[in-house]
Formats: sequence, C-alpha cells, structure tokens
Amino acid sequence: MLRAYVVRRLLLFFPTLIGVSLIVFIILRIVPGDPAFIMLAGYEGEGSFTQDELDRVRRRLGLDAPIYVQYVKWIASAVQLDFGDSFFTNRPIWEEVRPRLPLTFQFAFMAIFLAIAFAVPMGIISATRQDTWIDYFLRIFAIIGLAMPTFWVGALLLLCLSLWFNWFPPLGYTAPWVDLKTNFIQLIFPAVALAYSTNAVAARMTRSQMLEVLREDYIRTAMAKGLLERVVVLRHALKNAALPVLTLFGVQFGFLLGGSVVIESVFSLPGIGRLLIFAINTRDFPMVQFLVMFIAFIFLSVNLMVDLLYGWLDPRIRYE
Repeated sequence: MLRAYVVRRLLLFFPTLIGVSLIVFIILRIVPGDPAFIMLAGYEGEGSFTQDELDRVRRRLGLDAPIYVQYVKWIASAVQLDFGDSFFTNRPIWEEVRPRLPLTFQFAFMAIFLAIAFAVPMGIISATRQDTWIDYFLRIFAIIGLAMPTFWVGALLLLCLSLWFNWFPPLGYTAPWVDLKTNFIQLIFPAVALAYSTNAVAARMTRSQMLEVLREDYIRTAMAKGLLERVVVLRHALKNAALPVLTLFGVQFGFLLGGSVVIESVFSLPGIGRLLIFAINTRDFPMVQFLVMFIAFIFLSVNLMVDLLYGWLDPRIRYE
C-alpha cells in the first residue's frame, strides 16, 4: 500500500514540475524585457546598436523561434539534465549554481533549526500557561512575526545591527569547514531574520495542537494518576501534538528557500536566491527557469518525505 502511494505521488511529481516549468517559461516571455536588448544596450539601456545586431543576438539565443518551439527544445534538453548556458556568462547553468548551493542550503537549514528550537518551546509554554501574561506575550510575538514581511524583518535587523553594534554583513562566503566561527557570524543573523515568520506560524500551531491534546481524556487520566505535569506534557501530549507541526515544517522549508531570495539580497549573501534576483533583472531566461524548477523540485521532494515520515511516526495513518 505504501509502495502504491509513493508511485501515485511520483506520477504527480513530474507533471507538477512540468507545469511549473511551463508557467515560468510563458511568464518570462510575455513580461516586458528582451535579453538581447539588455545584452546590447546594458541594464540602463544606454548602449547603441542596430536592428540587425539585435536580430543577430536574438537568433543566437534562440529567441527568434515561436514560444512553443523554444519550450519543446528546452524541456527536451532538461530531461537529459542539460539546462543550457547562461545568457550573460555563457557558462553552463549548473556550473554557475553549484558553488552557491552550500550557502543557501546551510542558510535554510539554520533557519529551520532556529524556528524549531524556539517555536516548539514557545507553543508548549503558551499552551500550558493559557491566558496568563506569558501566553499573551508569546502570542503577540508570534502575531508580529506573521504580520511583518521577511524582507522588512531582514532590513530592520540589519539596520539595528549596524547602528547599535556596528555590524555589517561580511563580503563573500566562508564555508564552515574553512572557518566555523566566521561562517557562523556570516549566517546567524540572516537565518534569524528568515526563521522569524516560520517560527511564528509553528509556535501558533504548536500551541493550538497542544491545547487540543491537553483536553483529551487520556491526558486527564495521566494527570489524575499523579504524573508530573512535565512528564505528561513532554512524553504524552507533545508526541501527538508534534505530528501536524512536523508537516508544517516540511511545507515551510520550501518557503524558506523562496524567502532566501530576499534575505540573501538584503545581507549580500552570494547564494542561489541572490543569483535568481540577478537573473530576473537581466532576463537570463535559462537561469531563471532552472532556479525556479530547482526550488520547486526541493519543495515537492521535502513534502513527499515529510508525508512518508508522518505515516511512520503515526501507525494509524494508512496510505490509500
């Protein structure tokens, strides 16, 4: 039954990726902005060129063919893991992306770790101290996190750090195996900014699930038998309340990769998010198509793994 479920999910997995690629492909070609024009005139549009030169560049980039022909050629190459070359560096897409992956993945994992480390205790404390001052404080903290856009959190945090602590984002990226301390300093504050909204969502869900579980009869029975509140909450209530929260973190991981696009730009981090912003601004079609597809692939993969893990943790789940 599990095998059949996985097969069904995989049968939806690849059509979803193709659908994402088609939408992105069409949007890139209908919005204003011609890559050939930008290459000849520059980003500010101040260069001079002739119409023949423009047509020649468009032919070289393959932009003179009908959209459906361009898409068929691109998807045929993508199936063979050939995603083409960047319009502006003429280097293979994967060679441009690969050096930036460690930063973005470490950044996202740090953010999800921080979100879990703070959200779960916040939700537990808020639920077990319902309607007290600490409950109200934590709920307000979470609501603020939901209301503030990620880019605004990052900009505000960067402003406070620069004004009060004279801290500015380091240039470049130092891998943890090269200098762990420098790596931590580079990424901890961007990770905090990225984790805040996820922490807010997860804390509210943890509180809601804990309140629901704490009202169950078996929890009341355990309390009536004289078990310590700490034992009941951590061993019995949290185990059942954590399952929906686990699913949430799986979904949020994909959003964290998307949020890294903004935060990497704010903190000048050379990851795939910042590369995506540059590719969009310069209309580097192959780069944008690959990066969006890559983020969609990670998002779908993580959600599939979370669904399978959910069933493993809760034997009551049946895949039908």
